[in-house]
Amino acid sequence: MQVDGAVVREQGITFAIVLVNQSGMNDPAGTRGAFQGLFPRVPLVLAHQDAFGRFEYQGRRDLVDFLASIDPSRIPWQRYTFS
Repeated sequence: MQVDGAVVREQGITFAIVLVNQSGMNDPAGTRGAFQGLFPRVPLVLAHQDAFGRFEYQGRRDLVDFLASIDPSRIPWQRYTFS
């Protein structure tokens, strides 16, 4: 399985971001549960990029507020491969 996302360390907090499609955002609890095992012991934020390139985030409010305040190009996106 391949997942696009990032592990971010900011202001003493380490958290993961996973890029999902719109249907993943429609069921955030189920989607987060599906991915949480891939990034254990860290808070998980879901991210979705719409057709206009705008990002939407769901997760812990402080992390979502932080991500919404920065340019997404600052996020260290990468592709993770899990077996």
